[in-house]
Parts: sequence; structure tokens; C-alpha cells
Amino acid sequence: MGLIEARGLSRTFTVYKRSGRLNRTRTEVRAVHDLDLAIEPGEMVGYIGPNGAGKSTTIKMLTGILVPTGGHLRVAGVDPSRKRRALAHRIGVVFGQRTTLWWDLPLRDSFELLQKIYRVPSDRFRTNLAEFVELLDLGDLLDTPVRQLSLGQRMRGDITAALLHDPEILYLDEPTIGLDVISKGRLREFLRTLNAERGVTLLLTTHDLQDIEALCRRVIVIDHGTKVFDGALTELHRQGGSTRTLVVDLVDEAPPISVEGATARRVEGPRQWLSFPADASAAPLVAAVAAAYDVADLSIQEPDIEDVIRELYSRS
Repeated sequence: MGLIEARGLSRTFTVYKRSGRLNRTRTEVRAVHDLDLAIEPGEMVGYIGPNGAGKSTTIKMLTGILVPTGGHLRVAGVDPSRKRRALAHRIGVVFGQRTTLWWDLPLRDSFELLQKIYRVPSDRFRTNLAEFVELLDLGDLLDTPVRQLSLGQRMRGDITAALLHDPEILYLDEPTIGLDVISKGRLREFLRTLNAERGVTLLLTTHDLQDIEALCRRVIVIDHGTKVFDGALTELHRQGGSTRTLVVDLVDEAPPISVEGATARRVEGPRQWLSFPADASAAPLVAAVAAAYDVADLSIQEPDIEDVIRELYSRS
């Protein structure tokens, strides 16, 4: 059994709408329907989909906040809704638009309160706090009230708070929302280190697909509560029919380059753009171009994952 195991997982909500002055009609809305998941320890998985696809509902069921209306669910060997308190010691959760920190307290006091709540041994707490403060550059912020922190600073504080009790699983729901480029880069590097050195399993939901490309080898795509893809990022590109682009700067202008395995899509003076399948190796193509033409420079543009996801949505 995987660390996270779901079979036929479903969640419906009852919505009442006014129909006339005194009457209301009842409608059943399926937020998640017949979802199968199997996530092994140490995986970094991107869980993506459009607004209303069921991502946050899934996370809430995995943490025990919501009770499924159908299917089988086990997280770390237990039913999340029945063993919520026990499971809380084995998971960490970060919701990008909400904070678990105390708004008017200094950051340090929030961390110390969480130590008491989770009953983290003092020596382990000091070790963890020192490591995360260094990796996330929080040293100058520990005595600052949370309400005075920027969004990026607060997010780093929230992630530290979620990890102080050594969870096996970290759920991240839009962790980089509103962050600048530097803060995003620092956060991604920290998450890679966390996974590599501590083996923490990460489930990441985000609208920033660069987060997925930077962190996750496996991607699960959900739409209208139903899984439409589950596999490697490279396979996602293949199924979406995406292409990579070889940008060739020739010494002199020339007719469109003709080599096996690629198609010249654009020519501007000595620069040409050649497209080739995303799952194909660029090495033979580069060698063929270099052997047949006078090349000044070469570069490769990776496919846009947003276009791939859009194609999957249109099919589903």
C-alpha cells in the first residue's frame, strides 16, 4: 500500500438555490468523483487543474477536514477523517492564502506555540528550527510580528511551521501565490532539499506550472473532479503533442534548414526555429544541423506546459 491510497474517492455537496419567493431547489454538486490515487513515500507529485476542478477538496479529504461521500481512503495507513488527530502528527499542510501563524505574535512565539501543540521534544525542535531558519533565511524575522511580514516572508514562516514536527507528508496548496521571482526560486530550492535529505513526500497543487516543472517528475491532472492524466511530466508532453524548439543561429542567411526529425517553422535572417517532438532527443538533431550548416550558436526552447494542459482539458 502506498503512503497515500485512494480508490473511487468521491465528495458531493448539497447546494440549495432559491426558486421563487419561498421555495428552494436542492442540487447535488460532485466536487470529486471516482478518483484513484497511489502516492509512494518520497514522491514529489504535482496535482493540477483549473479552478473548481476539485484540488482543494481532495486535499481537505486527505487531511481529514472533509469526510468522503464515497470510496476508500488511507493516508499513512489510517482513515484521515476517523484518525484526524493522530494523522496531524504525520502531515504538514500549507494553504497559500491562509496562515497557521498567530497574526499579532512574533514569528518565534508562533513556532514555540506549535512546539507545545505537537509536543515536539525540545532538542528536536531547536535542531529543526535552526535548520529551517537558515535554509529559508528567517533569522532576521523571528522577532517580527506576523502581521508585519511580507507575503513571501509569511509563506516561508508557514512552511517552517508545517515542518517543525517532522511530518512524513507535506501538502502545499498554492504555496507560491503572490510571490516574486526571487522568493519563488528560494522556496523551490528549499523544497528540493527537503525531499532529497529528509525524504518528505510532497503533494503540490498550484496554478504556477513553473513550480511543477521545477519540482515534480510526476503530474496528476484533474478536471471536473475526475482524473484525466497521471504520469511522468515527459509523458504529459507526449500525450499533449507538444514540441521542443531548436533555435539555430547560422553564420549567414540560408534557406529553411532541412534535416530528418525536425521541421523549420520560422526564419528571420540567419536565425531559424526548428520544431521536433518533445519526447525526442535533441542530440542527433544538433549533430545533423552542425554537420550540414555553418552554425554560430544553438539553443533549445522547452515546450509550454500550459499549452499541454489546455489540450488535455479540451479532450476531457
